[in-house]
Amino acid sequence: MSTLPTGLDQVIVPRARDLGGFEVRRALPAASRQMVGPFIFFDQMGPAEFLTGAGVDVRPHPHIGLATVTYLLEGAIVHRDSLGTELEIRPGDVNWMTAGRGIVHSERTGPALRVAGSRLFGIQSWVALPAEREEADPGFTHVGSADLPVLSSEGKRVRVIAGRAYGVAAPTPTLSDTLYADVALDAGAILPVDTDHEDRAIYVLEGEIEIAGDRFGAMQMLVLRPGDRLTVSALSAARLLLLGGATLEGPRHIWWNFVSSRKERIDQAKADWLAGRFQAVPGETEFIPLPG
Repeated sequence: MSTLPTGLDQVIVPRARDLGGFEVRRALPAASRQMVGPFIFFDQMGPAEFLTGAGVDVRPHPHIGLATVTYLLEGAIVHRDSLGTELEIRPGDVNWMTAGRGIVHSERTGPALRVAGSRLFGIQSWVALPAEREEADPGFTHVGSADLPVLSSEGKRVRVIAGRAYGVAAPTPTLSDTLYADVALDAGAILPVDTDHEDRAIYVLEGEIEIAGDRFGAMQMLVLRPGDRLTVSALSAARLLLLGGATLEGPRHIWWNFVSSRKERIDQAKADWLAGRFQAVPGETEFIPLPG
């Protein structure tokens, strides 16, 4: 596409990565864009199908300076962390894990789903924390689907995952202005995109949409120009994610699972993981070694 339609700043096509048994598509960080609002990492997981006995096995690994946000459309994952949390997330729920000064967690398919085989489809994203909150105490919050606000009208259904959208706010504990919403559109439905947030993007999960006469299909992130009003028209039944929020006060250093406004803090986290100074996850005996 030689020129972008009015209201669009760029189009990001996620790059595929094989995580050993299933594929993810990474939209952020991209070569041309590090963040959209506080969102600094955005992976589409699947859709993937696991045969009997197989599943996701993400061994314990550390994070600092960010919050992980897990949101599923299909399947289930058991989350365990160094705070002692053990909980299964299912479609429509959201797991918000604030790493702050440091946390360790694992994500695995539970034994019940391994017996019969399962599917997995969802989004794992990271939200960078404001500089003054990067060393906050770690924490974990699970918000069930029934507790997330839903707006429905004229072929549109909007579930607010975190932050605020269209005048309603989710109970998810964000630390800066955030937009994160799951939007289902019937064919022919029209969605005006809220202009209340400084940074905004649309991630097309399924279906085909039109913006200002241009068509966009699944697995594309459309970054919008700040303040521009635009309307999304669904050319077929479609599923979108709206994401963004306030631009943070500066860029971030990102290396492996660590995010910080200070490079020396990343170096310290590397040394801490290598030396075994992070708290362990109860019940786990494995871990992911420091890369390199």
